[in-house]
Amino acid sequence: MKHLFAFLFLLGITFSLSAQSVRERILLDDGWQFAFGNASSPEKDFGCGTEYFNYLTKAASIHNEGPYSLKFNPEKWGVGWKTVNLPHDWVVDLPYAKEASHSHGYKAVGYKFPENSVGWYRKTITVPQEDLGKHLYLQFDGIFRDARIWINGFYLGHEPSGYATQVYDITEYLNYGEENLICVRADATLEEGWFYEGAGIYRHVWLNKTAPLHVAPFGTFVHSTLAAPFDKAKLTIETTVENSGLQTEDYRLCHILRDADGKEVARCETAGKPVLPKDRQLTVGEIALDKPYLWSVDTPYLYTLLTEVYQHGKLVDAYTTTTGIRDIRFDADKGFLLNGQPLKLKGVNMHQDHPGVGAGIPDALQVYRLKELKKFGCNAYRSSHNPMTPEMLDACDSLGILVIEENRLTGVNEEHTRLLKRMIDRDRNHPCIILWSVGNEEWGIEWKESGTRIAATMREYCHRFDPTRLMTVASSSGPAILIPADVAGYNYILQNPVEQHRKDYPGRRALGSEETTGCGTRGIYFDAHDKGHMVAHNRKPNGPDSLLNCIERGWKFYDERPYLAGLFYWTGFDYRGEPNPMKFPATGSQFGILDYCGFPKDEAWYLKSWWTDEPVLHILPHWNLQGHEGDSIDIWVYSNCDEVELTVNGKKLDRKPMPRNGHLSWKAVFQPGAVKAVGYKNGKKILARTVETTGAPARISLTADRPVIQADNRDVAVCNIELQDKKKRFVPTACNDLTITVSGPVRILGVGNGDPAYQATERPADADARTYQVKAFNGLAQVLLQSTGEAGEATLTVVSENLPETSCVLKLQK
Repeated sequence: MKHLFAFLFLLGITFSLSAQSVRERILLDDGWQFAFGNASSPEKDFGCGTEYFNYLTKAASIHNEGPYSLKFNPEKWGVGWKTVNLPHDWVVDLPYAKEASHSHGYKAVGYKFPENSVGWYRKTITVPQEDLGKHLYLQFDGIFRDARIWINGFYLGHEPSGYATQVYDITEYLNYGEENLICVRADATLEEGWFYEGAGIYRHVWLNKTAPLHVAPFGTFVHSTLAAPFDKAKLTIETTVENSGLQTEDYRLCHILRDADGKEVARCETAGKPVLPKDRQLTVGEIALDKPYLWSVDTPYLYTLLTEVYQHGKLVDAYTTTTGIRDIRFDADKGFLLNGQPLKLKGVNMHQDHPGVGAGIPDALQVYRLKELKKFGCNAYRSSHNPMTPEMLDACDSLGILVIEENRLTGVNEEHTRLLKRMIDRDRNHPCIILWSVGNEEWGIEWKESGTRIAATMREYCHRFDPTRLMTVASSSGPAILIPADVAGYNYILQNPVEQHRKDYPGRRALGSEETTGCGTRGIYFDAHDKGHMVAHNRKPNGPDSLLNCIERGWKFYDERPYLAGLFYWTGFDYRGEPNPMKFPATGSQFGILDYCGFPKDEAWYLKSWWTDEPVLHILPHWNLQGHEGDSIDIWVYSNCDEVELTVNGKKLDRKPMPRNGHLSWKAVFQPGAVKAVGYKNGKKILARTVETTGAPARISLTADRPVIQADNRDVAVCNIELQDKKKRFVPTACNDLTITVSGPVRILGVGNGDPAYQATERPADADARTYQVKAFNGLAQVLLQSTGEAGEATLTVVSENLPETSCVLKLQK
């Protein structure tokens, strides 16, 4: 983990001292001022656009006194502004409302709540006088949504999508040597997705400084060509050089390839043709490499390319690109191949929110979520249903997780293709990405000829923007939209005649873009719909076409058919919104293999059994079933052992062989006691597990994901809380109220517990609060602690009524 975070840090800075001197990339996440506007009343929206000569009529009207003006007087409006750091999702702090959007988790945001649906952000920066003559631009990685941006009262532009990276040239608008005001208005009145999306500047903001002659934003495309036996690679380096100056300029490029230790392994130089003022030029170079280290899911080896721009013999720009050398192929008979070897995709779909922070997930928490998925054998990730956060892709590169990155909106007009190109241009250097997805369950066109035409056109755009990767589209049942797809995406085998399509289209390459996991609440084994909880459909005794054993049925189907590349379960984590089939008070989905906090549900252990080589033996349900004494209970075991023997309250039951990709089950009458499973491999006992009826909660156990975090005002420690009885056994039914207290250089960023119906606020209203409350859910809770920027030690203390307090210590280092 230490090495991963060091690598991610290096991605945010330039590669060498010479690069640092000619290009700066400055993070602007800290110290923003935030206030609510109003979506329906300009008078309550700081008069935005109502001024005499408003921001749309003049370059910078002298009459402007709105939030985008340096003359703005907050006291005039009687609205409180508070300081926030990015990433920031203001919906986290809003209440729940039964009349609010079901798909977005019943949060009080959207067209019914105009007072909560517009947010304003302001930040001042000082640009030194010596920067005059440089090229400066702002980069917003994600604002949800309908964002308008100003600098010093100059209107920079508008981005309707909440998922698109935005880049604005601010060179001519700056006051050099003085303060400069950045202002953002985000309007989340309308939804883009059918899931929780949050609101606000939920991704990073950057200030970039370069020479007038420089590599354009996202201006390199580094791709490799390999052929068996994969001991030689050719790197093609496409570089777009931009001249923002007013004179034609000559240049040459020097590309330096360095290995993971920073050692130079190859270089090449290319001469560019004169580039006109305010124009761009593409230059192509090549590097040959013998015996390259290949990027794979097990050894995700990364190289770094430094591109230097020379003007009249002087270094004027240096741009770094991280790349991995690998060969990816989809085959109609062999499925997916990585570096010539068939590899089954063991994937999940994911939305981008987490308890306590909503859509504004810090980088360290992104890594934590991926690592939790990898523990259970996951090797692939589909970004449902929008482009990913750049730092998430960096983490997938480093961890060896394959990615299908999905565009937000299907279509072929200028707006659609603009967003598609922006995603591909930004992310095409990531070795983790194996496919571009252009749509999901487009019910209006899946069955129609228009769907075929639209998908075919989008495929051609994908190939134009990136000729090294294929395109997919995910269909819930309509065959027409799949006809032009390079790789067909099947959403659910119960809805798609996959085997019939194999006969009808024998050359089709295909995968399972979505498959059901089970849909249930962690630790719930008897229906409690009135509480927003339910038993996993995975274990309900329904008919053959129902959701019975759906997680098992899905994996068996794809594993038994080599021509299918693999599958992506819906979903990896639970997420806010879409609590189907539940209604209020349920506010979150229950589709996840892991719950909203990342605590595993039973089905996670099924996947770990068949997705990893690690011995697994998992018993369900737990044995704290008080109130069901005398009832017949179905006991299931997930395992990859050859055989499993079960003992219930001292009575041995059958020893059964484990079917491949299956599970075992027994029936027993519940009485308090113990259930013990013993696993055998090649006739020998290799594993034993026991679940017991525990006592009442008597102690609290605390575990941080890392003992040391960076003192940088951004890093986050994930602290998990477990309630145990006096014998230190996990109590799976405990729902105690917990009080958390911190001391030292950390803040309480947020809390959660994985309950899909939890409606308490998940972070303190005061960012400097030293204490907060959270309720455990079925024995577990979670606290997110964030560095405040100072080095030292921090202590987290948790206490509950009649239980002794427990503490853990974190070290924070510069």
